[in-house]
Amino acid sequence: MLQSCAACHGQLGVSAIPLTPSLAGQPDGFLQWQLVFFRSRTRINEVMSPISATLTDADIRALGAYFAAMPAASLPVEKDPDPVLTERGSKLAQQNRCASCHGERFEGDKVAARLAGQHEEYLNKALIDYKEGRRRGVGIAAMPNAVGPLSSEDIKALSHYLARLR
Repeated sequence: MLQSCAACHGQLGVSAIPLTPSLAGQPDGFLQWQLVFFRSRTRINEVMSPISATLTDADIRALGAYFAAMPAASLPVEKDPDPVLTERGSKLAQQNRCASCHGERFEGDKVAARLAGQHEEYLNKALIDYKEGRRRGVGIAAMPNAVGPLSSEDIKALSHYLARLR
């Protein structure tokens, strides 16, 4: 089962593929819910939907615990190509109270994803998917509602900022 995960998400849960999320250090509850969403086809992905269809509840609990226990991704820190965009993203994160669900350092909490250090391309795609209704959220601040008012430029800035957090 873990070999299937490693092919895309990396041997240690740290993805080298920009549109594939790193799973290491994600909250257990978040990981479990995403697998349940894939399995039930509430969230559809051409790779994950068929894989998750074969998972039992015990498999889902084990995978969530396994990846949650791993150290979070420590992607290389490169010189920020656009500090103005980073600052705009920081302000948007504050204005939209993103930390109230995702944690002060965006490390995730319970069923809210760890955003800090995730691939910028993945974050951008995920936020657009929420905005356009291809992906659902859970909890009090459902993500489609949270990103609904954001423009594509806002989403770009937010993704840029969050990807650079360590």
